[in-house]
Amino acid sequence: MQPNDKPHHAPGGGFRNPWPGGKLSGTAGLLKWMVVDRLTKRRPPDPDPSVLPRATPAFATPRAPRDELTLTWVGHASFLLQIGGLNLLTDPVWSARASPVQWAGPRRWVPPGVAFAALPPIDAILVSHNHYDHLDAETVRALAARYPEARWLAPLGLTVVLERWGVHRVLQLDWWEETRLGDVAVGCTPAQHFSSRGFGDRNRTLWCGWSVASPARRVLFAGDSGYHPEFAAIGDRFGPFHAVLLPIGAYEPRWFMGPVHMNPDEAVQAFRDLHASRPPLPGKRAVMVGMHWGTFKLTDEPMDEPPRRAAAAWQAAGLDPADLWILAHGETRRL
Repeated sequence: MQPNDKPHHAPGGGFRNPWPGGKLSGTAGLLKWMVVDRLTKRRPPDPDPSVLPRATPAFATPRAPRDELTLTWVGHASFLLQIGGLNLLTDPVWSARASPVQWAGPRRWVPPGVAFAALPPIDAILVSHNHYDHLDAETVRALAARYPEARWLAPLGLTVVLERWGVHRVLQLDWWEETRLGDVAVGCTPAQHFSSRGFGDRNRTLWCGWSVASPARRVLFAGDSGYHPEFAAIGDRFGPFHAVLLPIGAYEPRWFMGPVHMNPDEAVQAFRDLHASRPPLPGKRAVMVGMHWGTFKLTDEPMDEPPRRAAAAWQAAGLDPADLWILAHGETRRL
């Protein structure tokens, strides 16, 4: 796909995955998974939530040095990124459930790794799409009230809902478009997924990942995505990356989840694709950071399986074990 083409814009409005592997299973597939599979197939047991590690955050306050990249995992796809002297949040969710209501739906296995009240000044928030485990109304309202001058970057179609929740500074971007936050360049990158918050709104808003580049460091937040053929193009356009945040969880059953969620093996391949034409600069390391696991029970694999499978795939690819980062909830790491 060339940057000026728009095959992900659906005829008549809305959006679509433009690749053969991005076709969704639809309602019939969902019913088969939720009814037939649940009655006929036994799911692997989950561990006790206490096995999921937790750490005390150690991010810089109020800001990290401009030449430093600091990552702190809040949980799921929520990170505090400190880059280029700015504090950014990705897909912030602090609620107890990833759901339209707080009395039902997937409940957190681990509390947010960073207490909301302990956040440093937030300069910008990056939103990948509108699913409840990535875009939470109560968290958005709380951030909008506490940081009214923060910039919100979102894919096409989300301005209306964000403004309804109290956000005042929203910029929508399409795939391959870029903007700047001071000295930091932010690019909207393709992803293979879908959008919906209710009945009748399927794929009316876009989904994406985000590249963030300061003069000293580059990071990719891949959003929520199945494996697709554009990772090499993303690396060529926005790399080379020092850190890549890739989803490694919510992947079973593959026949249903494959188009929209990578498994750990595919995440490792995506990491390799991203560096195919633009490898790390000499003397620089590139790390993969696993996300989208260990926080909400969304699919059928055991909650503690994704890191093990990621480590096995990483070893099979002959990559340096030190460059695979599986963070504990609340853990901070620096480049």
